[in-house]
Amino acid sequence: MEGTALHTVDHARAITRRYARTFYFASHVLPQDKRDAAYVVYAFCRYADNLTDVHREDTERIPDAERQIARLREELDAVYAGADAPTRWVALREVVRTYSIPRLYFDELLTGVAMDLTPRRFETWADLEVYCYRVASVVGLIMTRIFGATTAAALHHAAQLGTAMQLTNILRDIGEDLRMGRVYLPQEDLRAHGVTEEMLGAGRVTPAIRALIQFQIARARALYADADPGIPMIPDDGSRFSTQLMRTLYSRILDAIEKNAYDVFSQRAHVRPGMKLRLAVVLMLRSFVGRTSRPVRVASRGSMVTHPDAHSLGRPGGGR
Repeated sequence: MEGTALHTVDHARAITRRYARTFYFASHVLPQDKRDAAYVVYAFCRYADNLTDVHREDTERIPDAERQIARLREELDAVYAGADAPTRWVALREVVRTYSIPRLYFDELLTGVAMDLTPRRFETWADLEVYCYRVASVVGLIMTRIFGATTAAALHHAAQLGTAMQLTNILRDIGEDLRMGRVYLPQEDLRAHGVTEEMLGAGRVTPAIRALIQFQIARARALYADADPGIPMIPDDGSRFSTQLMRTLYSRILDAIEKNAYDVFSQRAHVRPGMKLRLAVVLMLRSFVGRTSRPVRVASRGSMVTHPDAHSLGRPGGGR
């Protein structure tokens, strides 16, 4: 796939490598055409998201960001128009045509990122779920179409995975978002756990805040479990493995939050590169042993350890 404008495949690959290290790591098992297409989509999404990185005190920049989002919608007209329509998104135009990606997904994405232009609160989980769908689930729907799974069931599970991953992002970034005037956790959940925004702003993990984060982690894990049945629906050409690896790596961020004693204020939970590699090896070996009952043994920190879910191919991303 070639691009001759600013946003080429090479440019998209560089953007993905810089901003989406987990996805970039998991993408290497994809067939090249699907991998390039995924990079192109991510670069567009990253560009759109960057338009809304406005600090709460920089209110004078909001109208400019709104104009840029409106311009981006107009540029999508050219992407979905005839081949002769000029656009800097040449590579994206080829992707949406090759994989029949509905325009609605990108419109939903732009609506979602625009929600971040002003300090926002979500009263209920249902309200936050809409936001998660717009900024994350639609990206999962696009990727799932690129991967070759287009059934209603596969797309449903893809949307669930996107919501799970976005909620994971929200939990990881509570402290960072607070500094930008953003509180994504549902207000009804804060009240139910006796947590105020002032308590969050103090940056101390109180028993109430710990309970609130534990509640949200359980919600995220339930979403990952709901998404799992969709992974076997994805073609087994590297696309399924890449999705399963992404699911596993992202869900491990929840483990890291727990390991950090729920301190999401002074440290950012992440999965270390060495752990990413070990998890990838475990999943790859699982794909080889398939339905055998023998556990997979992989090297970890200089010793041999048994991965408890190495034989449970029916539970993608298992081993939590």
